[in-house]
Amino acid sequence: MTAHAVIERPVAAGALLPVDPLAYIRHAMHAGERHWPQTNCYADLWIEILHALGLEPAAAFGFTIGQDFEGDQFTFFKPPLDDLEALYGLKVTELALYDELIGHIEQQIARGRLVLLELDSFYMPDTRGVSYRESHGKTTIAVNRLDRAGRQLDYFHNDGLHRAEGEDFDGLFRLLPGQMRDDTLFPYAEMVRLPEQAPREADLRETALALLARHVARRPRENPVAAFRTVATAQAEALAERPGAAFHLYAFNTLRQLGANFELLASHLAWLGQGVSGLDEAGAAALRIAEGAKLAQFHLARAMKQKRFERFDAALAGLAAEHAAVSDALGRRFPG
Repeated sequence: MTAHAVIERPVAAGALLPVDPLAYIRHAMHAGERHWPQTNCYADLWIEILHALGLEPAAAFGFTIGQDFEGDQFTFFKPPLDDLEALYGLKVTELALYDELIGHIEQQIARGRLVLLELDSFYMPDTRGVSYRESHGKTTIAVNRLDRAGRQLDYFHNDGLHRAEGEDFDGLFRLLPGQMRDDTLFPYAEMVRLPEQAPREADLRETALALLARHVARRPRENPVAAFRTVATAQAEALAERPGAAFHLYAFNTLRQLGANFELLASHLAWLGQGVSGLDEAGAAALRIAEGAKLAQFHLARAMKQKRFERFDAALAGLAAEHAAVSDALGRRFPG
């Protein structure tokens, strides 16, 4: 990223950024060799938005040290909007929808703004094999190009840039027969005002370091993995009596959110650690959490079949120790 690089503007009618789904190369934080190539829809979305803007996504993930256990799930981590503005100059606000949805999006694209929408993954071709034309689920996308006449939508979602067209386009925007009723709610939407210039790398690092110190000071005082461990075996025993689909939902909201969260923290610390001392120990422990959560998920699946939970519990004990190592190392680095 060059100093004060100008954010690229649209090169094609109806498009916000000059990127094409057919030629798009996703960011390295979504590389297949990572333990958790996909994290959650909102965090993944911002990784690719920042990447497409020519900005460094790893700078945004210091907040992940604040993840907690919420009793039935780990915190669904989302980049704080205040952090995005402080780091990159991005201003995110809710977009009120009160008229034709496509018209609202066209208006914002024309003004150079990105629109984030919660839509139904049933009509998203990139979810093929998961939910595409199989099940309905809420997920967040960002619209890069909308062609009303051609019934095409280019959108950021999960780990890439994708295209929906024809009947999928109609389904996403509730244009199919019977989709719209008088009591149908509009989806939740946000609009993103883009900065004219990218931050200098030195400024980005300085801001990221200050934000990390703030998030470390606000991290959970009690070990969230230890808290999870106290209830996980009982939850797993109950889960073993339910249909298989319940396992996937539980694992996504517990072990996947834990592992993915700390792999992103490891990426953040590795990026920030270039020229900043005292972060290596925490980064290595965070990466071990990412790997260990993946192994714990395997032990959970086996435990549910065998009705034996000792190895699952032992895996969580190791993860709790690694979490303590991350928290203690960052606490020493940022004692404030």
